[in-house]
Amino acid sequence: MTGALLHAAGSDVWVESLGDGKQVVYLHGIADLHGIETEPMAFHRALAETCSVIAPAHPGCARTEEDETLESMDDVVFHYLRVFDALELDTFTLAGSSLGGWIAAEIAVRHPERIDRLALIGPTCLHVPGHPIGDVFWFAQPDDGVRFDGLRNLLFAGPRSEAGLEMIPDAKDKIEREMGKYRVFRFASLIGFKPPYLYNPRLRERLDRYGGPALILWGENDSMVPRQHADAYFDGLRQARLEVIYGCGHSLIVEAPTGIADIVGEFING
Repeated sequence: MTGALLHAAGSDVWVESLGDGKQVVYLHGIADLHGIETEPMAFHRALAETCSVIAPAHPGCARTEEDETLESMDDVVFHYLRVFDALELDTFTLAGSSLGGWIAAEIAVRHPERIDRLALIGPTCLHVPGHPIGDVFWFAQPDDGVRFDGLRNLLFAGPRSEAGLEMIPDAKDKIEREMGKYRVFRFASLIGFKPPYLYNPRLRERLDRYGGPALILWGENDSMVPRQHADAYFDGLRQARLEVIYGCGHSLIVEAPTGIADIVGEFING
């Protein structure tokens, strides 16, 4: 596995590449590589056993340069189109987790001709009346100056989940992980800091533009993005398959890494 800087979109983009097989571009979330973690996690390593995983870091995350002109999701989509061009990717499989799933969905509905398969793992971004996405920005700071129960409850299957406590401990973490958390939340705020959070009110009506095979994975205990959003994705995408992962919360790739990698890998390889 290797990481390298790619010059694209007028700036340097950090890209991790690992594995052999059919190529898949993976766009990260918060509790993820390039988010809180600095190295490929169990999910990425397991997926790389059957696929060639290309994982760029969002603007300002990991070692990717900040883009001070970025103001909207439209800017992010154009950024990634230039990244794909620099990688010489024409038609490819696109996957994303959490806010990375949102970005993947936005790319797919705008340029369906470039995406042969779409895998969305707990994606944010739809507007479903009466079922808003949780305010992850409110819980980015500790509840009482020390504990992150609120943030863990949104991102994992409960405030004291083992996976959540390991990734987001109550005490101060290593400086690299603290900086990663700061960077990914800053990026998320640029595109999603408007109540209801992390959503595009127009995306739901556009989902039918993508007509290729789509996989939607959702955690049974997702406290951040309600199950009704999964149903809306399933209804909107024309060739969608929905799987609910029991016993897991929002961060599926952390709580069930090998199981999710197996499902995604099987989907990617047809």
